[in-house]
Amino acid sequence: MELNKEKENYPELIERVFEFEVSSGQATERLDVFLTTNIRNATRNKVQRSIEEGSVTINGKPAKSNKRIKAGDKIKCVLLKPPPIELVPEDIPLKIEYEDDYLLVVNKPSGMVTHPAFGNRYGTLVNAVLYHLGFRETIPVKAEEDDDFAEELIFTTDLIRPGIVHRLDKETSGLLLISKNPEIHSELAKQFAERKVEKIYRALLWGKFPKEHDIYESNIGRSKRDRKLFAVLKDEGKFAKTEYWVEKAYLYMSLVKIKLWTGRTHQIRVHFTHNNHPLVGDKQYGGDTVRFGGNNQTFKHLAMKVLNNTDGQMLHACSLEFVHPVTGEKMLIESELPDNFNTAIEKLDKFQYDFG
Repeated sequence: MELNKEKENYPELIERVFEFEVSSGQATERLDVFLTTNIRNATRNKVQRSIEEGSVTINGKPAKSNKRIKAGDKIKCVLLKPPPIELVPEDIPLKIEYEDDYLLVVNKPSGMVTHPAFGNRYGTLVNAVLYHLGFRETIPVKAEEDDDFAEELIFTTDLIRPGIVHRLDKETSGLLLISKNPEIHSELAKQFAERKVEKIYRALLWGKFPKEHDIYESNIGRSKRDRKLFAVLKDEGKFAKTEYWVEKAYLYMSLVKIKLWTGRTHQIRVHFTHNNHPLVGDKQYGGDTVRFGGNNQTFKHLAMKVLNNTDGQMLHACSLEFVHPVTGEKMLIESELPDNFNTAIEKLDKFQYDFG
């Protein structure tokens, strides 16, 4: 099936029209508050955006967010929503590190989204794996219209085959464990929940570390400055534990092996950024500029080459160890670093030899 990915990932929005007549018993309140309360899954931001665009009227006239409604008012509100998500099997090449009748382990490239969502409907790992498993028909997904809820629904339930047991950020490459049926998914998810799965990463990070080995422990939750990001929090969030070993210490960067003891969103990125060692190439957390060694023009030139050759943050899930849910065998699956990662290491090794 040929798809225009750019167009299809951002399809035309669908209009939803809501009409209300304010009852005599309704308390006087702001228009945006009234609509947010009375429209299922509508956020205040979405409502205010529609009001600003002139898509909300009171008694036939455009109104502002702070307009106070009163009994007898006739309110019309037009909201835009994305069309329902459909899972489309797509013939996308996959690098499969292990497969049997029950599960498979895929080496996801940087830049590929794990599962479909409202802003990434096609070209995801799920689309590719569905095709690999023999699916050819489009699968409709009955999800709520709230973006965040729908994405979680797709990820956590048996709406889709295959079953995505865990996920990697779009710009993170490496191993993903995938189940082929609900029973296997449940068993593997239990191993993750009980922290019986060992996940090892390798990362290229800015700066030199004061210790060759250490453990970061803190609570992680959504950043109060930017809700799309996560941060180390003092009294909120969920406990996170990250262990690391420095494999190579360069002048201004470090190659590090990382073990995740917990699986919080953006955990590696947050822990190392908090300790002033953001991942090289990480745009969201400040690793996409030369953080150390900027006064060394030779290194700066090399660092810019490394940054220009990245598809995202330099983070690769290189090892997965788990117990096979059917055979009981202890499984260890490993993968090599991507080419751009190896190229960066070679450049840094040569720089260290020439200038160290």
